[in-house]
Amino acid sequence: MLFDGVCNLCNGVVRFVVRHEKSKTLRFAALQSEAGKVILGEIDLADFDDLSSIVFIEDGLVQFKSDAAIAISSHLHWPYRLGVFKIIPRSIRDTIYNWIARYRYHWFGKTDECMVPTPAMADRFL
Repeated sequence: MLFDGVCNLCNGVVRFVVRHEKSKTLRFAALQSEAGKVILGEIDLADFDDLSSIVFIEDGLVQFKSDAAIAISSHLHWPYRLGVFKIIPRSIRDTIYNWIARYRYHWFGKTDECMVPTPAMADRFL
């Protein structure tokens, strides 16, 4: 899971996923980090600079925005799964996603530096 490392909302989502994930197998990297940049390069997205989009890579499939959020949620315990939202067309889901992303810094703030994982979470970060 690649995320905006300076976004307080995004950092909160990462902490939430770590707390509620079923199998504890997901790995995380900030889009701005060296690890994030290497991963993007490996999937031919070296020029990707859309910090408003979460990126989720699983079994070779790269997903963005609301598709990524739904896929990530499939790794969480009930009731945090969002699969039911697949019935909503992606264009509508991504419009809502983009609206939240546009205002995320205003509503939730941002930090000057990427998130530093706690010692308990460190092994989950790339």
